[in-house]
Amino acid sequence: MIAFVLRRLIQAIPVVFLASIGVFLLLHLLPGDPAQLMAGSDAPPATVEAVRKDMGLDQPLPVQYAVWLGHILRGDLGKSIFSKLPVSQLIGQRAPATIELAVAGEILTIFIALPLGIIAATRQRTPADWVISASTSLGLAVPNFWLGILLILLFAVTLGWLPPGQRGDLFKDPVSELKFLILPAFTLALPQAMNLSRLTKASVLEMLYEDHVRTARAKGLANATVVTSHVLRNSLVPIVTAVSLDIGRLLGGALVVETIFAWPGLGTLMLTAVGNRDYTIVQACLLLLVGVFIVVNLIADVSYGFLDPRIRLAGRRR
Repeated sequence: MIAFVLRRLIQAIPVVFLASIGVFLLLHLLPGDPAQLMAGSDAPPATVEAVRKDMGLDQPLPVQYAVWLGHILRGDLGKSIFSKLPVSQLIGQRAPATIELAVAGEILTIFIALPLGIIAATRQRTPADWVISASTSLGLAVPNFWLGILLILLFAVTLGWLPPGQRGDLFKDPVSELKFLILPAFTLALPQAMNLSRLTKASVLEMLYEDHVRTARAKGLANATVVTSHVLRNSLVPIVTAVSLDIGRLLGGALVVETIFAWPGLGTLMLTAVGNRDYTIVQACLLLLVGVFIVVNLIADVSYGFLDPRIRLAGRRR
């Protein structure tokens, strides 16, 4: 098992390297001159050139990348062009909110998707299956920004049950924070849950007709035992893959959801930075999000070896 994990870690190194190059090149692909922004719109050319030299933008791209990567490896993400504050400090203030929203959205996605997918598969061609299939189609068709607005109008404006936005303090008042979290987490989770429930249904249906499942039923095992012990466990590999990919979609969807609900996370920080052309913040946020996505997929990749020993042993045969 250790050899399997090490192989996956080694395979992740080129991915991390290529991702860092892509994030670095973002600074040079976006319109605008960072040196001009730092110096000010009315700065004379000599001042702009001095700022460009101080930022190292007069160096060849490979040299700039090497210097930038060295700073990143030391934990130095640079300073904001406008606020002059360390980017690591700004991200440290906003990242907990995004992590909280993404984790809540993922948990809600799993708790909605798995039961719906299992029920639709085990009760195929019944009214329950038809209702779930229609609901998943509707959930996938509704854009999350429109869903968020509808939820605010219904539960915050009309009924007054939940706050329309902002964020509380999870540690000081968890009950109040839960009220703030419900609407954005549900808005973020619903499209992913509908998609995951369809995949769960297809995976469970495929496994229901396998020989070992028929043997378990022939032995007289209860239907619940057959589904949980023989069907669901063997269906988890594609489901885990989908969940790991959902992390990336959740982080991307958080940009929109945080804006709708005024959630003070990385999404609103990035949007503000894009509007201000504060490239150092945009680079650092993208690097963080890409890193999280790579780590989550690496964890999912390693988990395959635990879920299905054939995957773990395949590398040895080669």
